[in-house]
Amino acid sequence: MTLIMDSGAFVALERNDRAMWRRLKAAQLAGTPPVTHGGVVAQVWRGGSGRQALLARALRAVEVEPLDEVLGRSAGVLLARSGLADAIDAGVAALAQHDDQIITSDPDDLASLVAASVCRVDVIPV
Repeated sequence: MTLIMDSGAFVALERNDRAMWRRLKAAQLAGTPPVTHGGVVAQVWRGGSGRQALLARALRAVEVEPLDEVLGRSAGVLLARSGLADAIDAGVAALAQHDDQIITSDPDDLASLVAASVCRVDVIPV
């Protein structure tokens, strides 16, 4: 099981949400680093590791996948199937595989995107 993180998960970490920090630590201890993609990083990063020290620390513990052509095409298919338009969220859903968990501040849209996929994924609100 891999923890897939959307921007809401990183915002929670930046706000020092203890439950989200526990999830991140548990994933590290299990030896399965959480995953996100570069588009999510763009949504939360504003260029200052001093101002965003907690976010910088969290990003060091996360595997950031490129939002490349392969992931983009997978995300596009999910958008077409779901009728939604947010490519960043669709990229998050496209990263997920069976039995993964997506941590999100947008559970309704992510649940729709997951439903459009062929994977059994838990969508967990942050």
